[in-house]
Amino acid sequence: MNVLIISTSDVNGGAAIAAFRLMNALRGRGLEVVMLARDKRSGNERIIQAGSKIQNSLYFYGERGQIFLQNRLSREDLFDVSIASTGVSVTGLPEFKRADIIHLHWINQGMLSISEIGKILASGKKVVWTMHDMWPFTGICHYAGTCTRFHHSCGSCPYLKSLSENDLSYRIFRKKKATYARGRIDFVACSQWLGKLAEKSQLTNGHNVVSIPNPIDTEKYFPSDKTEAKQKLGLPTDKRIILFAAVKASDKRKGMNYLIEAGKRINNKEVLFLIAGTNGDEIARQLPGLSVNAGFVASDKMPDFYNAADVFVTPSLQDNLPNTLMEAMSCGTPCVGFNTGGIPEMIDHGKNGYVAEYRNAVDLANGLKWTLFEADSRLLSENAREKVLSEYAEEIIVNRYLTIYAEQPQ
Repeated sequence: MNVLIISTSDVNGGAAIAAFRLMNALRGRGLEVVMLARDKRSGNERIIQAGSKIQNSLYFYGERGQIFLQNRLSREDLFDVSIASTGVSVTGLPEFKRADIIHLHWINQGMLSISEIGKILASGKKVVWTMHDMWPFTGICHYAGTCTRFHHSCGSCPYLKSLSENDLSYRIFRKKKATYARGRIDFVACSQWLGKLAEKSQLTNGHNVVSIPNPIDTEKYFPSDKTEAKQKLGLPTDKRIILFAAVKASDKRKGMNYLIEAGKRINNKEVLFLIAGTNGDEIARQLPGLSVNAGFVASDKMPDFYNAADVFVTPSLQDNLPNTLMEAMSCGTPCVGFNTGGIPEMIDHGKNGYVAEYRNAVDLANGLKWTLFEADSRLLSENAREKVLSEYAEEIIVNRYLTIYAEQPQ
């Protein structure tokens, strides 16, 4: 079986990393798999650069410019929406022609246009689309928040400076609907939360929607001695370490303000906050007591950080199935996060971590204190690791995708 994965990037961002991991897992089962990426950052020979650097920059800035103009010259929410007006032409490529399965992942910001998605569907090839956010079934937004207009047609979009029911979100919604009608899509949601939302949208009518988590290499992310991990990173061994990690730590969706507020309510001399990600200094300097900003950390170094941590915290306000949570749990590190998105599907409250009340910094702090000072840390660690082995290990996820690949349209 020949599979072509299409992703905006190969390793930059959570969705890209998930696609990259799936590619390797599928290849490990003997499938012929390559990935097309607009933003190729790895040296992996299985990643094919899609389009030229200059062309891709024009696509990227051209689309952002259109959104900027449509939103009355406001930069607010500029990257919370996408319109897929431009993108790379892929259907004429030899990799596309050889493929039996076209597997889309996160394809925004100049990777694929809606028109090109229509050409892919019209080719008659099997199309699987792993959804890493809500964009595939909304008009233009990646996360709809409390808005439910995507159920029917979008319009009057909260992200736009317009109250018109026939606004840009409505027009893109209608364009997607006409495009999706050109073929059949197997939509795969990374979490049950996202899958339930997708089923409510008219855009998935007539298509298949299933929920399959992202895979993880449990031999790369595995538990090791915490004291040794702390020493390896030059961290104090007499401190309880709270780890927060994100590609862009200051991203407002990641809940930085709630983490800072929770930190002020802990302020224990036994605790050290460890921040991994770009712009982490914005968080570290506002946290009380001891904090260390590690900056951007390469993925091959992250297992040491997870193993050095006594608890991993994810105060995300909107998230699907965070890779960081899965990685931490695979290393046997208990987790604390808000009751939102796919997070409560991963953290079993009181068993492998703590699920805090949404947007409640006090409860977030309570969860961190409970995990660090009250719970049975050994049991939490064992349960976290077991959850990953039983639900997210590569072999389990690959088998579920192979079933989707083999299914015939009904």
